[in-house]
Amino acid sequence: MSGGRRRGATLIEVLAAVAVVGLLAGLGAPGLRMAREAARAAACAANLRSLQLANDGHAAEHDGRYAPGAARPIENLERWHGSREHQAEAFDPARGPLTLYLAGPSSSGVVRRCPSFLTALEAGARDADADVGFEAGCGGYGYNNAFVGTQRRRLSDDVWAIAPDGDALGSRRWDFAHPGATIGFTDAALAGGSGGNPLIEYSFAEPRFWPESPPSAGFRPDPSIHFRHGAYSVDQKTANVAWLDGHVSGMRRTFWWASGLYEADPGRAGIGWFGEQDSNDLFAYE
Repeated sequence: MSGGRRRGATLIEVLAAVAVVGLLAGLGAPGLRMAREAARAAACAANLRSLQLANDGHAAEHDGRYAPGAARPIENLERWHGSREHQAEAFDPARGPLTLYLAGPSSSGVVRRCPSFLTALEAGARDADADVGFEAGCGGYGYNNAFVGTQRRRLSDDVWAIAPDGDALGSRRWDFAHPGATIGFTDAALAGGSGGNPLIEYSFAEPRFWPESPPSAGFRPDPSIHFRHGAYSVDQKTANVAWLDGHVSGMRRTFWWASGLYEADPGRAGIGWFGEQDSNDLFAYE
């Protein structure tokens, strides 16, 4: 052992070491965030698959009919994700038509909760006046209510009216010619929050055009498919989609539009539609 004195670290060396540690931490942070988001996206995909399987279970016990999306809409007391006694109340997710097929109320509440959407809500709800509970209970998921959750009849090419009592009935499985290419559930939200929050919960995945009018008329609903998973760029994010045959895939936004009815911008909020065709083909029977 040398008899020389042990030299302590100089201030410059300490600062250099701190800088290196900080640099490494900075390089690792994006990767960590992406890993967390990948885990959230995977959990979301599993939730959506569970919702579609639950809807299949409902159909199996109800003459092939999927769950109604909004039974008796004038009363507005029942939705696919819950029910309530009075319109002033929030929907109770423990009393939705799919709860029985999601292993009961406690499991049902966990499944109907996209972890990425909760993160987005919390980030936008720093303002105490932010409106985030328009349809609390659907958990960031939207149902293809326009066709799957409503029984329709054809009036003409691409024009579909609600069948008698069809708003209280879901469509039947065999109404859909291509279940593997027909939307069941998706990530969903509306770009209509207040108080600085651009997002609010919304329980329907709206089609590109209102079914009661021909697409040539151009009558569109505001979009509600929310592209929330993956890369930081809005244009690179994906929405998880559960198709009627039970498979789930991540889809990238191809189009968005705004009526001007809501305050927030769906383009900046990551809301729109996927698919190359500007039609209701991914929602409708054929």
